[in-house]
Amino acid sequence: MNARLPQPLPLEPQALQSHVNAAWSGTIVPELQRYIEVPAKSPAFDTDWAAHGLLDRVLHSAADWVQAQQVPGLTLEVIRLNDAQGVPRTPVLFFEVPASAGQDGTPAPASGQTVLMYGHLDKQPEFTGWRSDLGPWTPKYEDGKLYGRGGADDGYAIYAAITAIQALKTQQTAHPRIVGLVETCEESGSYDLLPYIDTLRKRLGDVGLVICLDSGAGNYDQLWMTNSLRGMASGTLRVEVLTEGVHSGDASGLVPSSFRILRHLLDRLEDSASGRLLPASFHCEVPADRLAQAKATAAILGEELFKRFPWAHADCGGSSQTMLPTTSDPLQALLARTWTPTLSVTGADGLPELKNAGNVLRPYTAFKLSLRLPPLIDAASAVAELKTLLEDNAPYQAKVTFEGGAGATGWNAPGTAPWFEQALQRASQDYFGAPCGYIGQGGTIPLMNMLSTGFPKAQMMVCGVLGPKSNAHGPNEFLHVPYAKKLTAAVAQVIAAAALA
Repeated sequence: MNARLPQPLPLEPQALQSHVNAAWSGTIVPELQRYIEVPAKSPAFDTDWAAHGLLDRVLHSAADWVQAQQVPGLTLEVIRLNDAQGVPRTPVLFFEVPASAGQDGTPAPASGQTVLMYGHLDKQPEFTGWRSDLGPWTPKYEDGKLYGRGGADDGYAIYAAITAIQALKTQQTAHPRIVGLVETCEESGSYDLLPYIDTLRKRLGDVGLVICLDSGAGNYDQLWMTNSLRGMASGTLRVEVLTEGVHSGDASGLVPSSFRILRHLLDRLEDSASGRLLPASFHCEVPADRLAQAKATAAILGEELFKRFPWAHADCGGSSQTMLPTTSDPLQALLARTWTPTLSVTGADGLPELKNAGNVLRPYTAFKLSLRLPPLIDAASAVAELKTLLEDNAPYQAKVTFEGGAGATGWNAPGTAPWFEQALQRASQDYFGAPCGYIGQGGTIPLMNMLSTGFPKAQMMVCGVLGPKSNAHGPNEFLHVPYAKKLTAAVAQVIAAAALA
């Protein structure tokens, strides 16, 4: 993108960045360290979340911090709903700041449009492989990186959002009405979020700009906008052949292996040699504008696209060989992780630990399947097709089930309004000294599809701090604090630009 930069806004970027830096160093980093210490896992990974109270704990801690900032005009509340059976839903944090005029005489925006800021406070589970001096619930601040589960994905969001608003207030810069929604169910697919959005719809107002702080960055050198998100289809494939395990010497060869049957079923779904998913309905054409942006991003990132991953090394005859990616072409690499459907096996059951693995033909094997879908593929249809594909005509009439099927449709960003493109470019130049970049993300943020449907005219600023090696969901997750500081300032400036749109 080579949009012409507009005239500077009536604010002082250096002063704004100084305010943001002081907030991050003074209170945000310590708050996030306390946040990381709490194993506030998403409800999919902690079914007794309500009794444990950890989601409530981090939500109230964030609310207390927000109140302590004393942002002029801000109102804040924790909202709780129950489902149809009276079971509590995960709570959300909702804040509102009325539109404000600027000290330079810029009036408060009269359009009535609202900026919606979004983040979440629930976390992924611990995972294994953390560095010996790190841990998921043990924060460590080192070389500008804050290690620990959930800081970057994306516990920082509420703190960055409030700091951005406070920075505008400090400079007395005009801004539109702002509302914030922070949920505690995102890592479970945001299944509780839609009822809250329905309940709050009138209070949300006419949303003209959505700022989602739960995404990634291609590098730490410029502002990055997410222009697409893959969808997801998941579930547990289970193959049963016996009611109990039996001696493999007695049964193998006559009783089919549940693992072999499961492998055969996966062959219906995926070409194991190439990794290509076989159903044509799981694929879609990449839109021309996304392809053009991917080419530009590939030119920026080049080999950095491959270096961001912790590749395994093998010792072969005294020489070290590094694991290879599926492609060495940067453009194809970008498309493979953003517009190509892929299968991952993320968990298994029915397999004993190696130290307890005797000579037994096991009664069943179960795999947790996770399919990433292109942004334009309907997830509900994909889940239904997946169930039929895997369960029908089971080999040897084995008992095959695909249960717990769930999905979230991906997202393709709407067209970018000229004011928004100019604001992004100006913010990236002012705080990073480089143009704004555009990149698709391979993950899923269910909220974005909901919001695009509910507010079809809104501009979408989907961004975040998950850059190279930040490793959300895995070991050694970290928040790149210097990047987060610049991103916070850039977000504030875009909000100010929205006041003049």
